Amino acid sequence: MNAGDTQDSHDGARYAGAVYGSLLAASVVAGSAADGTPMAAGDLVVVLISTGVVFWLAHLYVQVIGQRATLTWRRLRDAGRREWPLAQAAVPPAIAAAMASALGLSDTVATWAAMTVAVTAQVGWAVAAAVRTRYDRGVVVLSGLANLVLGLAIVVLKTLVAAH
Repeated sequence: MNAGDTQDSHDGARYAGAVYGSLLAASVVAGSAADGTPMAAGDLVVVLISTGVVFWLAHLYVQVIGQRATLTWRRLRDAGRREWPLAQAAVPPAIAAAMASALGLSDTVATWAAMTVAVTAQVGWAVAAAVRTRYDRGVVVLSGLANLVLGLAIVVLKTLVAAH
């Protein structure tokens, strides 16, 4: 393994964390309005950010404990940096909800804005990961489409649950 392989694996972990974090954010948004009533935009921002941080901490714990090595601040810090994109992915949808609220738009619009940003980010990170790892165009397109389907599945489920 050379230094480039190590960098590629770290990049892959960061992109994977961003894709997973965006999917998590979309799921949080969908769950926030499960009864058909949207959560207040401010509450949605808090839930998005806190869920991202809690999942980041859980992944950090698993990474550090899974190494079965002596726990050091350096290992903790390095794992935290590798997993941080998972938490960061909650920020753009949270900003979208906050901006919609600041513009005086309804909580429903804020919820859909956050959902749209989360799914768009998920697709964007998946495509970026495929491009970064030098996959051919077909794999890049497939990666984008697969993540779009996953994101749209959450949107459909949110809509179906809210309708009942």
